[in-house]
Amino acid sequence: MEKISRTKIIDLLKREDFGTAVNVKGWVRTRRGSKQVNFIALNDGSTIHNVQIVVDLANFSEEILKEITTGACLSVNGVLAASVGSGQKAEIQAREIEILGACDNSYPLQKKGHSLEFLREIAHLRPRTNTFGAVFRIRHHMAIAIHTFFHQKGFVYFHTPIITASDCEGAGQMFQVTTKNLYDLTKDERGSIIYDDDFFGKQASLTVSGQLEGELAATALGAIYTFGPTFRAENSNTPRHLAEFWMIEPEVAFNDITDNMDLAEAFIKFCVQWALDNCADDVQFLNDMFDKGLIERLQSVLKESFVRLPYTEGIRILEAAVAKGHQFEFPVYWGVDLASEHERYLVEDHFKRPVILTDYPKDIKAFYMKQNDDGQTVRAMDVLFPKIGEIIGGSERESDHHKLLTRIEEMHIPMKDMWWYLDTRKFGTCPHAGFGLGFERLLLFVTGMANIRDVIPFPRTPRNADF
Repeated sequence: MEKISRTKIIDLLKREDFGTAVNVKGWVRTRRGSKQVNFIALNDGSTIHNVQIVVDLANFSEEILKEITTGACLSVNGVLAASVGSGQKAEIQAREIEILGACDNSYPLQKKGHSLEFLREIAHLRPRTNTFGAVFRIRHHMAIAIHTFFHQKGFVYFHTPIITASDCEGAGQMFQVTTKNLYDLTKDERGSIIYDDDFFGKQASLTVSGQLEGELAATALGAIYTFGPTFRAENSNTPRHLAEFWMIEPEVAFNDITDNMDLAEAFIKFCVQWALDNCADDVQFLNDMFDKGLIERLQSVLKESFVRLPYTEGIRILEAAVAKGHQFEFPVYWGVDLASEHERYLVEDHFKRPVILTDYPKDIKAFYMKQNDDGQTVRAMDVLFPKIGEIIGGSERESDHHKLLTRIEEMHIPMKDMWWYLDTRKFGTCPHAGFGLGFERLLLFVTGMANIRDVIPFPRTPRNADF
């Protein structure tokens, strides 16, 4: 086969230098045609769109033709031609075809619709579908958008540890990391496992958040963000939970809760605008195939300011809805940790735009949040979005050493794990604030997908660690 340098399909479809010799490589999506001419739809992952390869059957051997099946990988030399059919400007008149990888008839992605549940069972092949090609290209673009946003604002990308000996949320739902032989564990007289001979000499786990270490960095570098994998061992088999997911956590010295809300709103709007600007074809495909209101919803988030609503006021609105006959599965009262249905009611039914809920009761929030003067509430903020519920959680942090220490003792958090964190409140403390955004929750919103397992390549959920 003559050596012609390869053109990616995304670039080829923009070209108008018809008559030029070109080479494309990719996987066969479909093949159709008559006894004289076949049409192959070829895709190389660079775009949602396929390029049409026109094959004059008289010019190719039967041996080659029978190997051009759905899923086969081809290298095609041909001539760029103006497309006769509608939809695309360019197609390729094939001159030479090389089979790089044949595909037998057990290939599960034949030309018919497949359910998302079925595709999860073949997660090693699902990136080859139009849907997941679109989702994973958008995932890439959202990662670029996040780094771009913070870099332009002068933040430092800071890498917090994945293996940790502290539990940021105090939730206790952590995956343990050990080199110990689980069949032969040494225990003390109380029956507790002795970790002295373990790799770290103490109990260690996968991180649930990089926030505490991020705070240390913010009190030195001013403004930082983390962006990495986090792990929660909660047994939640829901469309919104993963055991392994990615988190973005900015932390900013000298910011208060208002600055924090401003940053969160600007950040999400930047990411949504980036998706509309840089992923238009993929977003349009997902809008047409999965969620007819997707583009309209993305645009609506950009148009209006987010509502800023104290928790107490939010409870009043929800109680008024109940009084008028609205039925919630979970009860509403001051002090309750709002369920997704409550959050979505505020966003979708009452305000019809994103809501930032603030000033939560301190008893349902983490120990590190700054206490308000009322002694009842903390300067927390949750950003609530249509279809998702909570997409961001954050707060102004408690910078007072005495108040923080008291809260840690009230919540029975082991001090041996917290000494280094408390040091920041003793040595030149400052006001600071930050938040966490679950990357996959952002992707649910931007792609319109309904299940969080469909926005990460290989989902980790209870009883599922395949691939």
